[in-house]
Amino acid sequence: MRASFEKLLNPSQQQKQLPLIFPLMIALISGAIFSFALAPFHWWWLAILSPALLYASLHERSAKQAFGIGWAYGFGLWFVGAFWLYTSIHEFGNTHAALSVLMIAIMALVMGLFTAVQTWLYRRFFPETPLTFAPIWIVFEWAKTWVFTGFPWLFAGYAFTERYLDHYAPVFGVFAVSFVVILLASALVEILRRKWLWIIPSAFFLVLAWAFSFIQFVEPKNEKPLSVSLIQGNIPQDLKWLTEYQGKTLEIYAQLSQSEWGRDLIVWPESSIPLFQTDIPDFLQLMNQQAKNTDTAWVTGIPYWDLKESKQNGAPMYYNAMIAYGSDASGLYKKQRLVPFGEYIPLSGLLSWVLPALQNDPSMSGFSRGSSTQKPFNIKGHHLAAAICYEVAYPNLTRRNAQDSDFLVTVSNDAWFKGTAGPQQHLQMVQMRAIENGRWFIRATNTGVTAFINPEGHIVKQAPSDKRAVLRGDLPAMQGQTLYSRLGDWPILIFSILLLILGWIYRPRQVDISFKSRR
Repeated sequence: MRASFEKLLNPSQQQKQLPLIFPLMIALISGAIFSFALAPFHWWWLAILSPALLYASLHERSAKQAFGIGWAYGFGLWFVGAFWLYTSIHEFGNTHAALSVLMIAIMALVMGLFTAVQTWLYRRFFPETPLTFAPIWIVFEWAKTWVFTGFPWLFAGYAFTERYLDHYAPVFGVFAVSFVVILLASALVEILRRKWLWIIPSAFFLVLAWAFSFIQFVEPKNEKPLSVSLIQGNIPQDLKWLTEYQGKTLEIYAQLSQSEWGRDLIVWPESSIPLFQTDIPDFLQLMNQQAKNTDTAWVTGIPYWDLKESKQNGAPMYYNAMIAYGSDASGLYKKQRLVPFGEYIPLSGLLSWVLPALQNDPSMSGFSRGSSTQKPFNIKGHHLAAAICYEVAYPNLTRRNAQDSDFLVTVSNDAWFKGTAGPQQHLQMVQMRAIENGRWFIRATNTGVTAFINPEGHIVKQAPSDKRAVLRGDLPAMQGQTLYSRLGDWPILIFSILLLILGWIYRPRQVDISFKSRR
């Protein structure tokens, strides 16, 4: 067993290397092209090519060199892949264009450290093999969901949403999809080096995806579908929080909803009501009565002032929330994960000079985090698990909220990033969460993309972006649980860590010798 495992792990013989500038440039470019594998471009093959080029660039490099190569890759990945932040920082933050680009570059440098540390560890402690490259990639993708509250974006697995490898998602989650993508990418490099043995594990994981496609974890309940209407008000972000436009916003959403009363559920998007519930009790009472009179449940996004709670310094507790009103409806959900620089300003006192226009925006300051033990909404005898905006980027958070639910519902306001790839990348994550949990996902947004997504992750209906619209659907409640909803990320994480342990134990002696000689 040891001999066969070492055969997979042993690096090739030492070869003359190109100057370091070449792998650095290749890594930078390969990181920069990765995001084109995701929505809205969907060039999925780049999710194979990009990490394959990184893997090849690390060949027989020292750990110190690998750190630089990984940092170059990570910088390219985040600078291009998250450049949609420019719109919110420059256009809505009134920050100079050059300073906005500089801030994104700093963010890319910081986030690029994930890949830098990943590649340093890979070359310092492990042999060159897909069996160590893929699992360490997954460990670091997972780390992005919690280190410094997390920025879980640009995962390799998302490129295969609605594609062959997404059959891994309901079994082991998006990290399992990423694992197979990275394994195939690095195995391809080995095959091109005429190491034909790597065809076997590559074929195995492709066949396993085919086998998983026959497993049906969930099925529709034998009952009447839930009739749902989603209201997309298309309120411009630069007007949304203006005092003089708040009444107009409420009027727009109320008018769009007039024809929808009588359906089971009407959903308004995140902060569609741009006032605290304490500011508009008469409006809420009017809408609540309208919903009850027409036997309709109404769920809306709203900033919520919890009058029963206060911070240690006596300051009020404000939440980005969803609340249910109307007939046979109850529930209040307070957002658990807040968006840095998109929803609140970290160290706002120190950074007030950077984003001056956002300091007085209620959507950007003072929000508190909701509890992790909140219950789903009760709507017409169904349980609706909630997520607000950015929260759907967190696989385990969505999975935890989805326990004992019949539907998933998310509200968002992506007007911050209008005209960029950000909203489409965001939608792609919602699709993956639907697959992982085997539930219909109801998604209501202010400007798009408002959509109904089925348990296979397919967009069944969507409203046109950047227009006022009403989207109607009749959705069956689902029963049963996916394996991922039961076990979460633990199976793929444990599998990855075991591979790394085996790789470290059976690493060829020259890995340590090489490190000492090049230190």
